[in-house]
Amino acid sequence: MLTVLRNVAYRKLFSAQVIALLGTGLLTVALGLLAFDLAAGRAGAVLGTALTIKMLAYVFVAPLMAALMEHLPRKAVLIAADLVRAAVALMLPFVDQVWQVYVLVFVLQSASATFTPAFQSVIPVILPRERDYTKALSLSRLAYDLESLLSPVIAAALLVIMSYSSLFVGTVIGFLISALLVGTTRLPAPPPPARRGSLLHRTTLGARIFLQVPSLRGLFALNLVVACGTALVLVNTVVYVRELYGGTNAEVAIALACYGAGSMTVALTTPALLERFPDRAFMVSGSAVIAAGVGAAGVIALLQPAWVLMLLLWALLGAGTSMINTPSARLLRRAATDATRSYLFTAQFSLSHACFILSYPIAGWAGAAAGQPAAAFILATLATLGAVAALRLWTAEPPATGADESPVSKEWTVERRTGRLAAQPESSERS
Repeated sequence: MLTVLRNVAYRKLFSAQVIALLGTGLLTVALGLLAFDLAAGRAGAVLGTALTIKMLAYVFVAPLMAALMEHLPRKAVLIAADLVRAAVALMLPFVDQVWQVYVLVFVLQSASATFTPAFQSVIPVILPRERDYTKALSLSRLAYDLESLLSPVIAAALLVIMSYSSLFVGTVIGFLISALLVGTTRLPAPPPPARRGSLLHRTTLGARIFLQVPSLRGLFALNLVVACGTALVLVNTVVYVRELYGGTNAEVAIALACYGAGSMTVALTTPALLERFPDRAFMVSGSAVIAAGVGAAGVIALLQPAWVLMLLLWALLGAGTSMINTPSARLLRRAATDATRSYLFTAQFSLSHACFILSYPIAGWAGAAAGQPAAAFILATLATLGAVAALRLWTAEPPATGADESPVSKEWTVERRTGRLAAQPESSERS
């Protein structure tokens, strides 16, 4: 899997991603401590609002920025987004009002909503062979999982010798290094996109393509499954460990580490597994694992069996999540052309995070109001509906064209006068 790092451009971009993720992890810890300083007992409400603002930025800002910046060079967009994030992180230590946190978080996450889809859409251009691209997806998944495991540990070590305000400095440095690495990377220049109707039509283009392509309709349903499993783990792990099992903060970290370990195990083996199994079978199997696992979490909340069983279940949920998330970009790559790639990656970014706007409140509010078993069973029901919908919507695999080819059969356009989505067969004579 590491052979893909021999590509210099990808190696630099992957390094930029890892460093930026580490900076984001430090920012998350520092933001929590800042919220406690500003709001004390209301810190949870402040962080909950900030998380909601983050999701709203991801859902609504990402497609708008993709449409507005479609004619700009990808390198310039990536660097500008990193610099904006660095500037916001630099201002956060000086805020003294909660509303200032909300404004800066919105700007920061809007920049992230611009950076991430643009970054993801560049990778398949750099790595056109599907085998290499799959390896890159696995590495990216590993980067996210390692960040969630290592960032709190690094932050805890740094807090022994410095104040939490200094963590913001580490975040700034991370984003600046990321911008530097992107700036020194030679990126292939994609063909200039043709103007496609009004801003509204271009903003919604990616979502409309999702509705037209069976595999992407299935992916949208699978996003809901992932959101249900992830929300249960991220929102309620602390409740399971501290309240139901009477554990410690260290055991909360152990449970989250098991979830990350399950995800990393699948990410490491995904390239080999996808050479043996179709994407559809692999990803739908992951949805079944998540739906069953979330239901089992409800049983655990009721019966509270041996602690090790909960840890094994959390690892299973991590594995199911990675079975869907790791290959998902392959579906986007197959459905995309040079002209529509950024729209599709942006649509996936927005639509997947939109599912969290539903699952996070269910995990938190239902758990608080009706108990953890009820929250888990509600999420398990939603996850099951998502898995069944994916099976019905994703009717068949695209025809095999070879491991190193990118099967693209249609160029999606928007008719200027009607704004309708239209598919045109590719032709060697098309300009």
